[in-house]
Amino acid sequence: MLADVVELLICPVCGGDLGLDERAVRCPSGHAFDVARQGYVSLLTGSRAPGTADSAEMVAARDAFLGVGHFDPLAEAVAEACRTGAEGSRRTGAKVVADAGAGTGHYLARALDRLPDAVGIALDVSKHAVRRAARAHPRLGAVVADVWRPMPVRSDSVDVLLNVFAPRNGPEFARVLGDDGTLVVVTPTSQHLEPLVERLGLLSVDEEKERRVAESLGGHFAETGRSVHEFGMTLGREAVEAVVGMGPSAWHTDSHAMRARITALPETSEVTASFRMSIFQRHHRSSPVLDR
Repeated sequence: MLADVVELLICPVCGGDLGLDERAVRCPSGHAFDVARQGYVSLLTGSRAPGTADSAEMVAARDAFLGVGHFDPLAEAVAEACRTGAEGSRRTGAKVVADAGAGTGHYLARALDRLPDAVGIALDVSKHAVRRAARAHPRLGAVVADVWRPMPVRSDSVDVLLNVFAPRNGPEFARVLGDDGTLVVVTPTSQHLEPLVERLGLLSVDEEKERRVAESLGGHFAETGRSVHEFGMTLGREAVEAVVGMGPSAWHTDSHAMRARITALPETSEVTASFRMSIFQRHHRSSPVLDR
């Protein structure tokens, strides 16, 4: 709930402390942000359009697909990485796990299950995703925020930061993480969703993806671990439609044409799930960092 994490948030206008009352989150300077009836708050400001946000249809597809456990081996690996990272933190008291690009909160909730004393902050630019994330776990607070802007999170306040299939803002990730903070980044490999990529004409993974991940974090983090998680899935046509609809191909394909291609598939398809998980440690700061 927001009450569990509000003291970790900062005003996106002035950088001041935030407090929670019945209907809003407020700072001492008078900036106020309404709490939605679903329990989340939007800390987006200004008239500039945010980065690409998942639509309601994409979020529903993701919730349906993840909810039946198709990616459970990945969720378990992410949760274990978060547990290890949190236990390695020298911070005393409750641990803080944040997810930048949290979507429905699926992976963050699984991590919190492994960390009974931790709280979680789910950040996503899609209000449709954040609505679901707000209900994903009782110790999770959900916030609409854009990863490309300054994150409305206190400096040096996070023990483990998750980034699963989401954009990366290296300077901001480094700012919110503690000196011994852990960053867990998950990206698809070139084998992900084979043979559907070829059969359905889905977007393929950029061969430069790994290099771009390193560049986006360079100067702020050192990679301390890397693993590939690959497993098979038997997907019916409905599940295939969900996995296509929840990913980036949903933005670039005609839904009617895609449905026709899926209908032409066999009743079930053997599909490969393939991900790279990288663990990064934040470089130690040479000088104090101020909240903003």
